[in-house]
Amino acid sequence: MSAAPADRLRWAEPAQAVLFDLDGTLADTAGDLVGAVNHLRVQRGLPPMPLEILRPYASAGARGLIGAALDIHPGHAEFEDLRAAFLNAYEGCLADTTVLFDGMAELLSTLEAQHIAWGVVTNKPHRFTVPVMQGLALVERSATLISGDSTAHAKPHPQPLLTACEQIGVAPSRVLYVGDDLRDIQAAQAAGMPSAAAAWGYIGHSGEIGTWGASVIVAQPLELLQHLGR
Repeated sequence: MSAAPADRLRWAEPAQAVLFDLDGTLADTAGDLVGAVNHLRVQRGLPPMPLEILRPYASAGARGLIGAALDIHPGHAEFEDLRAAFLNAYEGCLADTTVLFDGMAELLSTLEAQHIAWGVVTNKPHRFTVPVMQGLALVERSATLISGDSTAHAKPHPQPLLTACEQIGVAPSRVLYVGDDLRDIQAAQAAGMPSAAAAWGYIGHSGEIGTWGASVIVAQPLELLQHLGR
């Protein structure tokens, strides 16, 4: 199932559910994530980096932000300690500036009015996912909430998406997954699920969005309503 960015996604049967990545897709969490990694920079005697420089790496979480802010990557002797310090810092500020992206609140309300289930599948650890969703007053509204440590594998493995489909009782072929990172699209493809690349998200570190192979590219949240086969 594929479509050019301007085309409507075609379904054999209308979509029954929409699943969202969290950081950079459902919610703008970059301010809090960047605040946490800048805390590490200050501890090391470095000045904070501007939000606009680190923002594109926010969807890659600790791995991406530590790499961009400190040039330290997985496999480096310091990485795991820095990752733990980053997560501890983030825990103290994870709901300070996080908000839904423009148009997302209306989109969720419209999905609910049309009896289309929605949920979240993120690589964010569960101890952070739940407080962020609580801060957005969305925990009770979401049909499923799968975090990076909810299943044995995280995205780009399909298991988190397939688990979400099992929880809401919908076949993957009738679910649209929306994400702003290459791993999101890869996970959807592996799960046999149509995908939408969220061009409003933290695009920038994963290459050109048009090369990801998403079923459709969407410029803003409400455009997703055009791609549900209804």
